Amino acid sequence: MDATTPGPLAPAVLDRDDLRQALDEHDFAAAFRLIKKWGGLSQNRIAAACQLTPGKVSTIMNGSSRVTSIEVIRRISDGLRIPGHLVGLAPRPWESAKTAQEEPQTSGPHTGQPDADAVPWRPDATTGIAADLTRSDLVMDRRAATRALASAAVTGAQLLDALDGWRTPVTADDRARRPGRLDMREVEQLEATARAFRQWGRTGGAGLRRKAVAGQLADVAALLDEHQAPAIESRLYGVMAQLAGTAASMAWDVGQQRRAQDYYRLALHAAHSGGDNAFGANVLAGMARQMLYQDRPQDALELVRLAQDGVRHTAGPKLRAMLHTREAWALARMDRPSGFRRATAQAAEALGGANRPDTEPYWIGYFDEAELAGVTGGRLLDMAREEPRAYAESAADHIRTALEQRGPEGGRSHALDWIGLAECAFLLGDITGAADYSLRAVVAASGLRSGRVRAQLAQLYPYTVGDGVPRAVAEVRSSIRSLLTA
Repeated sequence: MDATTPGPLAPAVLDRDDLRQALDEHDFAAAFRLIKKWGGLSQNRIAAACQLTPGKVSTIMNGSSRVTSIEVIRRISDGLRIPGHLVGLAPRPWESAKTAQEEPQTSGPHTGQPDADAVPWRPDATTGIAADLTRSDLVMDRRAATRALASAAVTGAQLLDALDGWRTPVTADDRARRPGRLDMREVEQLEATARAFRQWGRTGGAGLRRKAVAGQLADVAALLDEHQAPAIESRLYGVMAQLAGTAASMAWDVGQQRRAQDYYRLALHAAHSGGDNAFGANVLAGMARQMLYQDRPQDALELVRLAQDGVRHTAGPKLRAMLHTREAWALARMDRPSGFRRATAQAAEALGGANRPDTEPYWIGYFDEAELAGVTGGRLLDMAREEPRAYAESAADHIRTALEQRGPEGGRSHALDWIGLAECAFLLGDITGAADYSLRAVVAASGLRSGRVRAQLAQLYPYTVGDGVPRAVAEVRSSIRSLLTA
């Protein structure tokens, strides 16, 4: 069933007290029986609606299997059109999909605005796409945001083809433009603002902060529509690239995958126009990470290779190390452990050469020994889910190292460290430690407005469900549900 299919349950069924109690307790055995009795749905119809096999629904209904996965709960909510708050979820996109569809599109292939897939690698095209994207973001309301959630990211050859021009020479901007009067002091103020916004982006992507980033980006695009001095113009494109990268991270963090991708590509175009290959490689690494979260490791590896090729002779130690960790991540997801170990060793070797941090751009300053330990631990955890005995202990050791070296100022990374350590403890059978780490993860996550953190936190939920779980674990389950419902 897609997001526009009417729900099969009548309001009178959803208003039943016994069904609401079963849904609130995640007792889907009782819920399915009540839906079958009062909703008039067969077992097969329930299975089809929820994208489950009839056999799986049967085992749920007879009590042989419990629903512990947040992803399965989402499928039940979406398939049967059960409002999110009834099953401990945030409002689902389809709850306002009908009104969102009535809103006019503000960007895309049918609006007369440039398609980000086909933007030529010219400075004037870069400022044009910046103006279009920011205009769309600044007028976006809740219904438009819901529509943006449904837009899938571009993958495969279409994505890579759109980025193929990144390494082409920059063309001159010979547009007829009115003279600009920006001076270097004002550019430095804009650069300082971009740095501040980048720090904001580490705590989440929602609210007025995102509007502020879009507004500042629109102002920079307007300044680049004037004829500035060459040195000024180059640095303005650098500001645009950094602001667009922050906007991409914020959009991704609230689940707007295609919008995030559009901002990433704007950042890459701006870095190209400003002649900043290093930041361009950083943008490609961000796009690779997005593909990894989309379970597209081959696309991610291609993006990393493109980044590495572009800065092979110019990247500093930290940038090289970061790119190797993205490569290692993709290889781990592709079940290539030897390649993972090789790339991780190359990252550690490169980082060991970063003796003068003042020679590298500020935006790569975050990549230090703590970050390397954290991302390595995270990738080992990915593999530990398939082979706990082989990787879980090593994953936990790396994540502990990261936690020892960075605190709450790490924002998302700090929260993800606690979540990862908690999952390692569950995999190792350390229930006491797992409960303690999970509560710490909830505390760290509660101070952030980060969709990525909440998605990772949802992975802990299945470990907390089951008969006879200790009280401490039951308390963890309640804390996770409360946070995910908010």
